[in-house]
Amino acid sequence: MSNKTLGEMINSLRKEKNMTQNDLAEKMNVTDKAVSKWERNLSCPDVNSIPKLAEILGVSVEELLNAQTKQDNGKVDDIINIALIGVGLAMGICIIVTSVLKQIDVDNAITMLGIGLSCLSIYLLKNKKDKQ
Repeated sequence: MSNKTLGEMINSLRKEKNMTQNDLAEKMNVTDKAVSKWERNLSCPDVNSIPKLAEILGVSVEELLNAQTKQDNGKVDDIINIALIGVGLAMGICIIVTSVLKQIDVDNAITMLGIGLSCLSIYLLKNKKDKQ
């Protein structure tokens, strides 16, 4: 069961014991909605309740704690990528607009160019690393 998430593990062990979510919820003194959230990896049981949960499900605390936690890093990575690209493009646009308006200062232009190129470089390096 080591490749399952905690929620998947709770779900399968509960079903092996022929318990409904409501049955488990009553034994854990929580709502069936809480159990549902655990099983869908939307939340986790309180750390203090893990021993009781392990006992009810007939596994060791260690087995429960070794379950994989579902990481939804995809959305976070997408936001970071958008921010890096956005800052890079914003700096480029700012340099162009201020130069057209003849309001650009060389020091500020170099700073903005550096920020923009740094963000785009981080984006490229990050995505190169993610693909490897």
